[in-house]
Amino acid sequence: MKINLKNINHTYDVEVLHELNLTLENYKSIAIIGVSGSGKSTLIRLMAGLETPSSGEININGHDVKEEDYKKKIGFVFQNHNLFPHLTLKRNITLVLEKTRGMDPLLANETALKYLNLLHLGDQVDKLPKNVSGGQAQRASIARALSVNPDIIFLDEPTSSLDPILTHEVLSAVEELKGLGKDFIFVTHVMSFVRDFADYVIFMDQGEIIEQGLPEILDHPKHPAFKEFMKKVR
Repeated sequence: MKINLKNINHTYDVEVLHELNLTLENYKSIAIIGVSGSGKSTLIRLMAGLETPSSGEININGHDVKEEDYKKKIGFVFQNHNLFPHLTLKRNITLVLEKTRGMDPLLANETALKYLNLLHLGDQVDKLPKNVSGGQAQRASIARALSVNPDIIFLDEPTSSLDPILTHEVLSAVEELKGLGKDFIFVTHVMSFVRDFADYVIFMDQGEIIEQGLPEILDHPKHPAFKEFMKKVR
């Protein structure tokens, strides 16, 4: 995966990202960590092309992230599962495949079942989101992201609303996806998952990238803000 951020600034009512610059190559799983409000979720949304930065350029794998071709190559898993509440888990996937990829209904059904089974949801496919656990709903959301055969999967704190047991369930399922050959960019507060799954870590504070490197930086933080963060999340 090749990532190039150049002079990224982003403002809502206030500035949330300030002069971000980043060049990375040949990493498969990148973790973005930091305290709440540090700009992590904003950055991952910009990198996925869900929002456009106020200024600056983002290029991933040779594509400007604003390009439609790029957006077809990514899958995004939100903090809350964002499943359609009136549709079954399977139909949540087949609808996306039919409407956004023009897939034949029979192939869409086959694809949905493939990924729901991969996420250990084969016995839940005809249930509505309200009738499964939060962990199962989030795994269905991951299956939906995988179903479009993306090159990159973005996960924005996919366990933020789950209890510790369901958090373990979802993150264990994500770890099983390593063998699929996909790239991952994710935001999380679960440091054990970062240690197990990431091959590069970015620490953010107050809208800036403060420290970055291999996962070993978690054990040897240098910046005072990073040191304080690691004291609280160990």
